[in-house]
Amino acid sequence: MKRLIDVMATLRDPNGGCPWDREQTFRSIAPYTVEEAYEVADAIERADYQGLEEELGDLLLQVVFHARMAEERGLFDFARVVDGIVAKMVRRHPHVFAGETVLGAADQQRRWEEIKAAEKASKPSVVVSALDDVPVALPALTRAVKIGSRAARVGFDWPDAAGPRAKVTEELAELDEAVALGQPERIEAELGDALLALANLARHLKVDPEAALRGANGRFARRFSAVEQVAAAEPGADLETLEQAWQRAKRLESGQI
Repeated sequence: MKRLIDVMATLRDPNGGCPWDREQTFRSIAPYTVEEAYEVADAIERADYQGLEEELGDLLLQVVFHARMAEERGLFDFARVVDGIVAKMVRRHPHVFAGETVLGAADQQRRWEEIKAAEKASKPSVVVSALDDVPVALPALTRAVKIGSRAARVGFDWPDAAGPRAKVTEELAELDEAVALGQPERIEAELGDALLALANLARHLKVDPEAALRGANGRFARRFSAVEQVAAAEPGADLETLEQAWQRAKRLESGQI
């Protein structure tokens, strides 16, 4: 770690460092940080553990980069980042480090949320809504799930999955109506509402919608390769022919052939 921290300090050195690295700011580096986190998730999704090793290094570099910029401004340094997360993990796991007893994973999760709430209450804050500290920069589906979870804390939620499932049907009907009327702005709004309803349904079903969509994207890409092969072998093939190739690829993937 010291070697990595020293390398970053050298790259940021005004005298002889890298011009590109010296020009970066928290804001300019943030998109790279998000991108590296997604590349970690992608390597895990593909079970590419050699790639995961490399991607974790790239993500760690992002942490060191931000910490170095903060140190230059006298805000904090990497050691304080590490000390902070160590203290937080110890504090939030009293059943491991302080002899507290929990009755299982659900009880531990409840205790975790209680500790988080107590931590927030002890800090000076201008937050006036339970949603104010849900990061706007999160992927939209992830943020939708977090917003739903926060709303649930104050009792604004369905008791089970039936509620959000009915809401999906309701929102899709409103989307159909907007499409039929040819109202572009309303179409966008209703589609957004339908996606939010799906995110809430995913939350109740204990499914990560981002992971679900990544999986669907992967399945589409694999099946589409079969469509491309048919299109290449039969130039001008009609949609029905391409659909047949798609369905065959789908059956192959599910083991039906």
